[in-house]
Amino acid sequence: MNLELRGVRKDYGGVRVLHGVDLAGRGGEVLAVVGANGAGKSTLIKILAGAQPMSQGEMRLDGERVELRSPHDAHARGIRTVYQELTLVAQLSVTENLLMGNFPRRRGGLIDWPAAHARAKELLEGIGFGAIDPRTPAGRLSVARQQMVEIAKALVDEPRVLVLDEPSAVLAGTDLQALFALIGRLRERGVLVVYVSHRLAEVLELATSIVVIKDGLVIATTEPARTSEGELIGLMAGRRLEQIYPDRRAERGEAALSVSRLSRTGEFQDVSFTLHAGEIVGLFGLVGSGRSELARCVFGAEPATSGRVGVAGGAGGFRTPGEAIAAGLALVTEDRKGSGLVLGMSVADNIMLTTLRATTRGPLIDVGLRRRKVAEMIDRLDIQPPQCASMAAVNLSGGNQQKAVLAKWLLAGPRVLILDEPTRGVDMATRVEIYRMIDGLAREGLSVLLISSDLTEVLGATDRVLVMNQGRVTGEARSDQVTEDEVLTYAIGRAA
Repeated sequence: MNLELRGVRKDYGGVRVLHGVDLAGRGGEVLAVVGANGAGKSTLIKILAGAQPMSQGEMRLDGERVELRSPHDAHARGIRTVYQELTLVAQLSVTENLLMGNFPRRRGGLIDWPAAHARAKELLEGIGFGAIDPRTPAGRLSVARQQMVEIAKALVDEPRVLVLDEPSAVLAGTDLQALFALIGRLRERGVLVVYVSHRLAEVLELATSIVVIKDGLVIATTEPARTSEGELIGLMAGRRLEQIYPDRRAERGEAALSVSRLSRTGEFQDVSFTLHAGEIVGLFGLVGSGRSELARCVFGAEPATSGRVGVAGGAGGFRTPGEAIAAGLALVTEDRKGSGLVLGMSVADNIMLTTLRATTRGPLIDVGLRRRKVAEMIDRLDIQPPQCASMAAVNLSGGNQQKAVLAKWLLAGPRVLILDEPTRGVDMATRVEIYRMIDGLAREGLSVLLISSDLTEVLGATDRVLVMNQGRVTGEARSDQVTEDEVLTYAIGRAA
């Protein structure tokens, strides 16, 4: 299928978000769309998915002008969209999420569950993710495995156009390679893949053409052979970024967090490590390694089976996140919209969630003090737009939502900051800001545990790296003395 957009404009309440976007792609191609947070990519995706109507312009499929009034219209035309934010029903099984509305039936109309589970297993194996049990409730899967199910769900009816919004943000290693292989097979079948990603290295590897969007306009259309990662970053940011990762010259202080032989049945076993003041430690592992589960347990969100957690020499662990916060821990979770923010609340209310008591005077809120603290954090982290305090958090771009989550925790004054996928879905210019902020916090004496599926990030932004495989720490090294290949070797459980 050939897809063409001409002069697409989109207005929200009198504010123009897209200013006349033109793009085109053909079946068998990978059309990559890149741009900074707030550039208009999400709006463009919603228009392609039929979730938002365009204000002006036209869409053509195989030369025929079409109007998508709903996602149902897009589905009928063979367009499927996998959003960055997960849409699975957590309480339903993987099979139910995959085959909703398409269940095999027995005589009398009853669902044929053995056949349904077999069909779901076939779909998962067909895209390289057969390790997922289709009978498992979707909500029990890690975010990465939920992402895999989302992709499988979009392929149930053989789409002609597949729109992928940050599909690799939580994937690494063999799972990432499985995604790339799947995209190759879709191209061979004549599917047009519209690939939206902030990971520019993979864009240059996968794409046949690249469209760069800035401030609602297409400012460049190019091909991988004619551009570079640095040039794309410059186009997206409006300036050249000379250095992505700060130079680290860590001066380790005293032990800030000690984890000793920590275990949680079925998730991780016998994990021990120490974080020091002023140190940034990376934690890397493939999907299912137990890295996020470990973070939640350290933070008191999940109980440990055995072992100890201590802050600044203490011991005993935390029964609740409240106890962890009181001891000086903060956790930025990998799912900012699900557990990091209350999307319907204002940015100001979200920023003050962990420190509300600090702005109360008796039973009343000190409105002036609250306003000043929020304004300081918005300015410190450069949350955009600057007048966003009263806006609902849902209306911020992904990168600015992440900054709001960070602001919430920094106001609490932690001694140990655990960051789980802090740059997921964040453009490169904003990533650089986050890396510099993390570096600055460490230089002020904060201890940082950076969990990421981006191996380049893990090695570039940290002082040393821990590697997990199947719930155990299998390797540890200084970040400047180990290669990506060596880290991946530890991550798949083989000796380096």
